[in-house]
Amino acid sequence: MRSDPRVAMLSVHTSPLDQPGTGDAGGMNVYVTDLARALARRGAEVEIFTRATSSDQPDVVPLDDGVLVRHVPAGPYEGLDKTELPGQLCAFTAGVLRTEAGRSPGWYDVVHSHYWLSGQVGWLAADRWAVPLVHTMHTLAKVKNAALAPGDSPEPVGRVIGEEQVVAAADALVASTAEEAGDLIELYDAEPDAVHVVAPGVDLELFGPDDAPGAGAGGRREAQLRARREVGLPEREHVVLFAGRVQPLKAPDVLVRALAELRDRGLPVPLLVVLGGASGGQCAVHDLQALAARLGVADRVVLRPPVARSELGRWYRAADVVAVPSRSESFGLVAAEAQACGTPVVAAGVGGLRTVVVDGVTGVLVRGHDPLDWARTLADLLADPARRELLGAGARRHARGLGWDAAAAAMLKVYELAEDRRA
Repeated sequence: MRSDPRVAMLSVHTSPLDQPGTGDAGGMNVYVTDLARALARRGAEVEIFTRATSSDQPDVVPLDDGVLVRHVPAGPYEGLDKTELPGQLCAFTAGVLRTEAGRSPGWYDVVHSHYWLSGQVGWLAADRWAVPLVHTMHTLAKVKNAALAPGDSPEPVGRVIGEEQVVAAADALVASTAEEAGDLIELYDAEPDAVHVVAPGVDLELFGPDDAPGAGAGGRREAQLRARREVGLPEREHVVLFAGRVQPLKAPDVLVRALAELRDRGLPVPLLVVLGGASGGQCAVHDLQALAARLGVADRVVLRPPVARSELGRWYRAADVVAVPSRSESFGLVAAEAQACGTPVVAAGVGGLRTVVVDGVTGVLVRGHDPLDWARTLADLLADPARRELLGAGARRHARGLGWDAAAAAMLKVYELAEDRRA
């Protein structure tokens, strides 16, 4: 493979241009965008194919030097849920193949697909172009179904079968953590030599502590107060931040119930800021508001829409603690970004969060989703500023090794290994 490969990157169901935290946009959008940019900095040319969702979208949008986003018409522009997209994969594949057909033979060197829907398209494109298929799952149906929230719907059998097919077809599978690699091997019968662990990165220019190096607790407190003034949060409150889609999988309801546990026990109740929107057509934001009102903690819950990534660092820095109570998480980008800002994280001890959050060093891992356990953990941490300071310093040190350039270098090596395996 040439040192400056041309990469066809596939992201069928969500565009890297979408706002993370709403609809189907989340950590995968950030992953695709930042990886593509980091690959381009190393000389690669990346074209990201995603489904067009508006007639106003241009066919091609330059995202950065060396990175293009191509909008592929496949089905109606609006009104299609992610669960309905399998019926549009043929149309999407035709659009991808048509683009390559207008180029000289052998234009693309590798196909890198993200999520199983893209993997189905990538399988056909890679076969047609005789290039390696590299696939990143991001989430796994079998893992999600084993950790469903009460009342949540399981992933359909069709998705499970589709994932199994992509695993069998891919020349290389990219896992974010060793645990995810183990799941691919044990649950999906992936060949061990086809599975590679590449930890996602953090944009360390966007996410940092915003205080003078070595300034100590005083300097970091001043940075926090400055961030609170910028985002409009009270200076004297304890603030717990949840950032992400409001859906059962992300479990923000656990945090609302934890507030009620604290109030019932006569303990100080922090301000919970929920920064995110509903996933798909769900009315989960209203449901969360109703739950807070029913439990008598509506006055301690602040619901805000998601913000641009350029603003997100301020919210992380403004918080005393960032909470990530997800029931399943392949990596946990929010936890990594928050730690880069020097804010300790309280996270569920599931999936990739067990790797991203170093228990007792960068934050605290909570076993399970019992609101009482979460209440106790949050109360203990919020009552101990010295411990928060120590964890915040550990979080900053840990995050320094999570830049995207290292991830891009490792991914280019995976592309080469996939080519060797295909030969």
